Amino acid sequence: MLSLRPTATLFALGALALASAPVMADEVHYNQVSVRAEVNQEVQRDLMTVTLYTESQNADPAKLAAGITETLNKALGDARKVKEVTIRQGSRNSYPIYDDKGQKITGWRERAELRLESADFAALSKLTGDLLGGDMKMGGMDFSISDPARKASEDTLLKDAVGAFKARAQLVTDALGGSGYKLVNLNLNTSGYPQPYLRAPVMMMKAARGDAAPTPDVEAGTSQVSVTADGVIEVAIP
Repeated sequence: MLSLRPTATLFALGALALASAPVMADEVHYNQVSVRAEVNQEVQRDLMTVTLYTESQNADPAKLAAGITETLNKALGDARKVKEVTIRQGSRNSYPIYDDKGQKITGWRERAELRLESADFAALSKLTGDLLGGDMKMGGMDFSISDPARKASEDTLLKDAVGAFKARAQLVTDALGGSGYKLVNLNLNTSGYPQPYLRAPVMMMKAARGDAAPTPDVEAGTSQVSVTADGVIEVAIP
C-alpha cells in the first residue's frame, strides 16, 4: 500500500496541470482594436553626388594603365583643391579587346571612376564643369538626403505620427462609446529615404565667358518621407 501513494500523488498533480492548461491557452483579450496613422513631409535633397570617369584603350596594357592613372591623378589633384567636396575613388576595371573571330587579343580597354559628393551644389557644379573640360567624362549625377537632414525630419515626423495615432485612437474610442483606452503596443516605421543612385544627368551646359568651363545647372528636388504608427489599443467600455 505504501508503494502506491507516490504514484497516486503524481497522477493527481498531472490531472491538475492538464485541467489548467486550456484555461491559459484560451485566454481572450476583449475590446482590442488595431489603429494605424501615417504622416508625410517633403524633404529637400541637400546632398549632390557626381560620378566622373576616364576611359581609354591601348595595345600595351602597361601604357594604358599609366595613361589612365595620369588622367585620374590630375582630376584628383584638381578636386582636392575644393575643400567643400568629398572625394571617393570608384571602380577601376580593364578588359581585353579581341579580334573579329574572338580568338586573339588585339588590345586592352580600361575605365576608372571618380566620385564627388558635396552639400555645396555651386562648388561641386563648378568643379564638375572644370573636370569635364579636361579628359574626364560624366558618368552620372544624383541627389539625396544627408544624414543630419534625415534625422531632423525623422524626429519631427515621429512626434507627429504619435500625435496622429493618439488622435485616431481617441476617435475610435469615442465611436465605440468607450470611456478611455489603454495602449497595448505601438510600432513606428520610417520610409522614403532613397539611397543615392547614379543616373544620366539632366542639365543645361552653358558658359559665362567664352573661355570658361561649362557649368551644369542642377535642380535637386525633394523626396517624400513618411512615418507610420501601427499599434493596438484596448478600449474601456462601461
